[in-house]
Amino acid sequence: MTDDVLNDRAQHLLRVLVESYIREGQPVGSRTLSRDSGLNLSAATVRNVMADLEEYGFVTSPHTSAGRVPTDKGYRFFVDTLLRQRRPGGVEDVIEELRSRLEHEHDRDPKALVSVASQLLSSITHLAGVVTIPRQPHQSLSQIEFLPLSDNRVLAVMVVNGRDVQNRIVQLERYYSAEDLRRAANFLNQQFAGKELRSVREDLVGELKQTGERLNQLMLDAITVAQQMLGEGDRGEPEYVIAGETNLMEFAELSNVDKLRRLFEAFTAKRDILNLLDLSLKAEGVQIFIGQESGYQILDDCSLVTAPYALDNETVGVLGVIGPTRMAYERVIPIVDVTARLLGSALNSRR
Repeated sequence: MTDDVLNDRAQHLLRVLVESYIREGQPVGSRTLSRDSGLNLSAATVRNVMADLEEYGFVTSPHTSAGRVPTDKGYRFFVDTLLRQRRPGGVEDVIEELRSRLEHEHDRDPKALVSVASQLLSSITHLAGVVTIPRQPHQSLSQIEFLPLSDNRVLAVMVVNGRDVQNRIVQLERYYSAEDLRRAANFLNQQFAGKELRSVREDLVGELKQTGERLNQLMLDAITVAQQMLGEGDRGEPEYVIAGETNLMEFAELSNVDKLRRLFEAFTAKRDILNLLDLSLKAEGVQIFIGQESGYQILDDCSLVTAPYALDNETVGVLGVIGPTRMAYERVIPIVDVTARLLGSALNSRR
């Protein structure tokens, strides 16, 4: 363990070094540490401690400077110390701003709330804010209705969990009367109402394969429309909203054009980011992935700070920020933690 390796003096100097590097973005020299540490230590003593810290892998020396910078391991020690001490980070005013904005937006639909939360995280931390769309572990189909529109178009209405309504306008190849559409909806409701959406999706595929030959065109069209409706929802992994990606361009360590391009491509592809967020879904409280801890090379120079949010006491999503490993963890951690709680509260207040 870190505490077994480092004595109190080394731990204190490491904390001061990390704080200085996060604040200034420049390698930290022994004289600066000696001055800023508050300890009565000579520069030579500090250099000896720094040599030990480098040997243990907590700091490293860029070849362009005699100063040191934290490694992922150094940041990890710093972050774990913050989490153990639970320091507030002086963000009370920010928390009040978050509370006010999310409470003001509480009557909006969940996707709009998620978008607001993502933008708030980005604007307050000056990093990239990311929030997954809330997913409901238990989603059952309550009812489907079809309403005729002009030009062979149909308004498909699906009610989930007895309260959540989804609408979609679908273009069909031929005309169906209101009575035809009522019979098609009755067929779907008799077959699938009350079942979990994941089960309904699988049953629809089976229905087409097994009974497609004996179903008339109306029923086939009804099943196809239902598949389209269900395909927009849970696909086994949540989508997310991201805001403030361009904030990352302001950090020198991320400003390489090729690195930024690959990072933005990862945001667009979503798969790797979603995998990390999914890990946070299964955990409690704030989770922090520093540099190579993420397991994804494209994020080697980044940190991801996340926290799950809940609806009806069930975790339904994750939010967080993405930034350089040199981020202001002391400020970011409580902001992410509180935003998750406030977003959950705003979602619950809609019920």
